[in-house]
Amino acid sequence: MQYDYMQDAYMTDSQGRQVPVELVSGIDKLRDQTVRRIADEALKMRDVLAAFKQKLRDDIYAFVDLSFQEYGKRWGGKKGNITLTSFDGRYRLVVASDEHIVFDERLQVAREIIGGCLDKWSDGARPEIRLLVNDAFQVDKTGKISTARVLGLRRLEIQDPDWQKAMRAITESIQVSGSKQYLRFYERNEQGEYVQIPLDVAAL
Repeated sequence: MQYDYMQDAYMTDSQGRQVPVELVSGIDKLRDQTVRRIADEALKMRDVLAAFKQKLRDDIYAFVDLSFQEYGKRWGGKKGNITLTSFDGRYRLVVASDEHIVFDERLQVAREIIGGCLDKWSDGARPEIRLLVNDAFQVDKTGKISTARVLGLRRLEIQDPDWQKAMRAITESIQVSGSKQYLRFYERNEQGEYVQIPLDVAAL
């Protein structure tokens, strides 16, 4: 919302109150103008970047589909990661898919079974296993459990049938609640390393 400070009788403050324009200081008006102008430019740039991202995605998918057709196949969908590199190796495009994983109530079943295993093993349980288990079920500040730590328990080579049952419960509790795709662009530097081309304002 843009104010016409000559014609509008009031300005709305951060608490929703209507403040008569004549009671607003000149520096507050100038700050308001500056912020609104820059925010308007940022919103326009956001729309430009959104259109840019969609065009790039369409171009990449069109190419991948064409590449599949070279072998008489059709590309089945947009899941999975894609890496494309220029002929001279200078540029690299990466499409990365990141699935958001959550656990259903069977995670609590697994936790109970694991607790029983630790009690059963008593002093025979290695301290590092207890530490891994405790860390796996810790929640962060938002109340979420670390997916990586929970799934990491499945890598422990423990043959106890109850432990194996718990690992099965963890696997079966996994639910994919959504996915997100990322487009990343890289340029190879003089040392031969691929450095990401920043499109984030904060990274420039």
